[in-house]
Amino acid sequence: MSVLVTGASGFLGSAVVRALLAQGEQVRVLTRASSDPANLAGLDVEICQGDLRDAASLAGACRGMQGLYHVAADYRLWVREPNELYESNVEGTRHLMRAALEAGIERVVYTSSVATLGIRADGRPGNEDTPVTLADMIGHYKRSKFLAERVVDELVREAGLPAVIVNPSTPIGPRDIKPTPTGRIVRDAACGRIPAYVDTGLNVAHVDDVAAGHLLAYAHGRVGRRYILGGDDLSLREILTVVAAWCERAPPRVRLPRHAVYPVAWLSQWWARVSNGPEPQATIDGLRMAAKKMYFDSSRARTELGYQSRPGIAAITDALQWFRAQGAIR
Repeated sequence: MSVLVTGASGFLGSAVVRALLAQGEQVRVLTRASSDPANLAGLDVEICQGDLRDAASLAGACRGMQGLYHVAADYRLWVREPNELYESNVEGTRHLMRAALEAGIERVVYTSSVATLGIRADGRPGNEDTPVTLADMIGHYKRSKFLAERVVDELVREAGLPAVIVNPSTPIGPRDIKPTPTGRIVRDAACGRIPAYVDTGLNVAHVDDVAAGHLLAYAHGRVGRRYILGGDDLSLREILTVVAAWCERAPPRVRLPRHAVYPVAWLSQWWARVSNGPEPQATIDGLRMAAKKMYFDSSRARTELGYQSRPGIAAITDALQWFRAQGAIR
């Protein structure tokens, strides 16, 4: 079977590509000219250059393909120009899904995020049916992914788009070359740069398990239905404790109230803007999100798809070993 994968040079996308190749599929990847090719090195794939913001470049990428995995997304919790997130995540998704329809692609897996889902006020894990609205979305990244998912929903209902939606939680593991915001936490904690923590939590899943979940959604998912691809619910303190144990040192013991970190976040964002530097480690939106623990239930994916996930500690350990192999930590 011939399939197209977007975001294939990235963290999760490259894991999906590897899973497809292991299954014997013929893989075409859509990458931008500026993408780092390291995650695709040595892989037997057809490379097609294009950009989600350029609708004309997507028609050729989709032509002749039976399946599509749309994994690409602009994943930044802080950005100088917020419209960039909407152009890539919302309009880019619209362009690609329309190209898939015109090309007669038989099956689509769209990679959304648990960021688009509701969080229970009582602290229990959320699921695909937890009530949520656009007004609940904190920051431009979450808003853009929420709106992109609505684009897919609309095209499923009105145009017959054969799409299944997957909502990964927080993938962690090898080949996080950028790295992702969570990968930065793991790397920086291992380097001793996180001496304290705030009281929040994430659902942690191994990136390779999430990638396998994509293939299961392609094979067994119901069109128009969402599936959370998650793992273990872990507090930030538990994550930092796992990192510290791997590094053979004491974990952070100082818990900071969120409001005490806001001045640092404001200063970090200001400096990133005026210095034209990288994304700040602490952001206002990130702190607002941290007010609630991002815990989620993958029962639907386990029951309907056969999805399985290894312990979160294994995902963190694999990430640490990969960062060390790359020389990012010692």
